[in-house]
Amino acid sequence: MKPNLKNAIKALFFATAIFAQVKCSSSNDAVENPPPVVPPVVVKNDVDFWLTKGDQTALLTKQTGALGFGTTVNNYPNIEVNASQKYQTVDGFGYTLTGGSADVINQLNATKKAALLQELFGSSETSIGISYIRISIGASDLHSTTFTYDDVSTGNTDMDLAKFNLDGDKNGVIALLKQILAINPKILIVATPWTAPLWMKTENSFKGGRLDTKYYDVYAKYFVKYIQQMKAEGITIDAVTPQNEPLNPYNTPSLEMSALEQANFIKNNLGPAFKTANLATKIIAYDHNCDMPDYPKTILADAVANPFVDGSAFHLYAGDISALSDVYNAYPTKNIYFTEQWTASTGSFDGDLKWHLKNVVIGSMRNWSRNALEWNLANNANFGPHTNGGCSECKGALTVTSTDNFQRNVAYYIIAHASKFVPAGSIRIDSNINGSLQNVAFITPSGSKVLIVENDGSSNVAFNIKFDGKWVTTSLDEGAVGTYTWK
Repeated sequence: MKPNLKNAIKALFFATAIFAQVKCSSSNDAVENPPPVVPPVVVKNDVDFWLTKGDQTALLTKQTGALGFGTTVNNYPNIEVNASQKYQTVDGFGYTLTGGSADVINQLNATKKAALLQELFGSSETSIGISYIRISIGASDLHSTTFTYDDVSTGNTDMDLAKFNLDGDKNGVIALLKQILAINPKILIVATPWTAPLWMKTENSFKGGRLDTKYYDVYAKYFVKYIQQMKAEGITIDAVTPQNEPLNPYNTPSLEMSALEQANFIKNNLGPAFKTANLATKIIAYDHNCDMPDYPKTILADAVANPFVDGSAFHLYAGDISALSDVYNAYPTKNIYFTEQWTASTGSFDGDLKWHLKNVVIGSMRNWSRNALEWNLANNANFGPHTNGGCSECKGALTVTSTDNFQRNVAYYIIAHASKFVPAGSIRIDSNINGSLQNVAFITPSGSKVLIVENDGSSNVAFNIKFDGKWVTTSLDEGAVGTYTWK
């Protein structure tokens, strides 16, 4: 072998050995001195977030992403919640339990019905916690037939109310109410008539007509007897209104009553009758649209009627929700209530979700209402039962499709975004409206804070919820609704 080749092989051998030693040394160093491990950033979840979207891809769905309060500055709009600024106490959220609602719910098999009532009125994680319901005194237009609690043959009267009975609702509304009260004995009930008995009216018809002045006194006793007999059934009526939609004589049933007529009835008959009978049941005036705030103000301006009246109730088929504040500001010692708004068979889920959250839930609360009620709780697939001449397009919060099935409609989610999180006794607290972000905030009896937000705009909006000097950042799609809760 040539010397040069021999020397080259030796050099290669030594270089390989040195490389192996270096590699082994580096490997050992890596094992003995590993690089530092950077822990993942964990965001503590401070805020729970429940979402409903107009396209129904989320329906009161609890979101899994973490929302943690912090102080990192951004340029998003703020909704600032201030728990030190308090407004009205909340009595609750719910629906009207019509005769038709009771009929279709009572058609469900026992297992399905029990589960549904727990979902609607219970207090578990899977319930929506309805805390306030409205019922009719006698038939509403969403009963299957027309009746009052003192019907006599044409030409006769019953001045002693000897024939008064609750039979028309015994197996329907009353039976179902007893089951509801077994689940939530504290639920509040407001009752209102669609008509007086026909023999008390100027026209012998369920539709239209007025209350004849000569029957004012006996009609007041009719209310007293109703409250007493419901109490005997184990049902406490928290409040009554003298007449549903007193300016609407076109429904079946219905009765027309002017503001002056209602003031006279309250101050001369209904109020004194309640006082004589020692009833604690509240009298709430009006119970009609926001376009006529002068109606309840006329009653409250009557010095004799005023002490008998707890407050005023509203619907929003006409006018603007700000009418509630108009009446409140004129008579701030009197309460405000929102007692009815329907969703129509012809409406869209996304459109109704936006409008009703903005006006019925957020709007009524921001304008001093103690409650917010949608209209019919349940009906069948044909939007019945209803009277001949009653509403044929009113869509319930639920549609009962068979003895073991029902579907949840938009009104279910409208109310659930409030009722599930804002129990009776909660107090509205301050929050600012920022751009398209309609909202209202509450503090619950347990101290939790609740913020309901509806994005009334036409695109997704990212925003901050600011509280006590810190904030969380979240977003809502156009028309979406979020309920946010934190301790």
